[in-house]
Amino acid sequence: MAEAQNIPVGSTTAGQIAVAAESTVVSRMSAPPSFDVADFPVPHGREEEWRFTPLERLRGLHDGTAVATGDGVKVDVQAPEGVTVEAVGRDDARLGRAMPVDRVAAQAYTAFEQASVVTVPKETVLAEPIRIAVHGQGGTAFGHQVIELGAFAEAVVVIDHTGDAVLAANVDYVLGDGAKLTVVSVQDWDDKAVHIAQHNALIGRDASFKSVVVTFGGDVVRLHPRVEYTGPGGEAELFGLYFTDAGQHQEHRLLVTHNTPHCKSNVVYKGALQGEAAHAVWIGDVLIEAKAEGTDTYEMNRNLVLTDGARVDSVPNLEIETGEIVGAGHASATGRFDDEQLFYLMARGIPEYEARRLVVRGFFAELVQQIGVTDIEERLLAKIEEELEASVA
Repeated sequence: MAEAQNIPVGSTTAGQIAVAAESTVVSRMSAPPSFDVADFPVPHGREEEWRFTPLERLRGLHDGTAVATGDGVKVDVQAPEGVTVEAVGRDDARLGRAMPVDRVAAQAYTAFEQASVVTVPKETVLAEPIRIAVHGQGGTAFGHQVIELGAFAEAVVVIDHTGDAVLAANVDYVLGDGAKLTVVSVQDWDDKAVHIAQHNALIGRDASFKSVVVTFGGDVVRLHPRVEYTGPGGEAELFGLYFTDAGQHQEHRLLVTHNTPHCKSNVVYKGALQGEAAHAVWIGDVLIEAKAEGTDTYEMNRNLVLTDGARVDSVPNLEIETGEIVGAGHASATGRFDDEQLFYLMARGIPEYEARRLVVRGFFAELVQQIGVTDIEERLLAKIEEELEASVA
């Protein structure tokens, strides 16, 4: 049996590799997926999938007491010519192709009134991004979005969350055969916002999906990206960047299910934390089913703790049901600034603050480059600078 991943002393990180014949099935500890809220018991914080989440700060999203208000969120979609944008009712056949996996996702699916469906026709290659602005207006909302690419279509989608709201949502990305989709999801909420969402990617034969999740704002942000393959040859890249400030809870729970032969996945998430009670959670689950021969997968999480009082929980899990794979692995580490790096820079006349800024920018550099949208990259770098300035103010 494979050994668990070694974790640096002093971190709050744990790693597991589960082999189905010999150990607990880590990625299947939660209730089966369902559209019915009643199929999920109200969580109390002792459940594996909720043990890190501050339930008392979810404003009733987890127990059914949250009620939608008319001033919840405003959604604006700006799309290039050739893209279809529709507001559809609950009976639309394009909805519900991915099932909710927890009570909040089921509540969101049950409670939304209209869904937004964005369709890129087959063989269409977009020169400009599709931009979806989700702006909170102080209320509570339940949302559902579908972004679908036809065969061999190519698109970049930017979903930008701003303002103040309590939002529970499901977002489906459906890729036809040979399609290529890049999604940049930015969570730049105001300080009191609560955002819980399940992101579902269904990747067709020889299709490529890249997700870049950027989380800065909000009181509580809990995102659940999930990937499944509907044909062989699919590729998924999941990148994430988060900067957790004092009092914030930012949680990213990923599941990549390799259920089809000869598919690939690569996961890289990095976070920086500063301030009292800053709490970041990263759960990375990868399941390789028995029929998924030829799988090639890797996941990594890195966390940089900038001040005392911050906490990180990082749990990579890898479950393998077949030995006929190309490769599979994971890594997780949490630490402070590298004193040698700081000394090197300061010894060359660079002030300590500037040296720390350079180290943090270097830490995030590979992920910023993955965005591919110039204005978002510039905004992200400016936000990092803003966070660092706040730490020394």
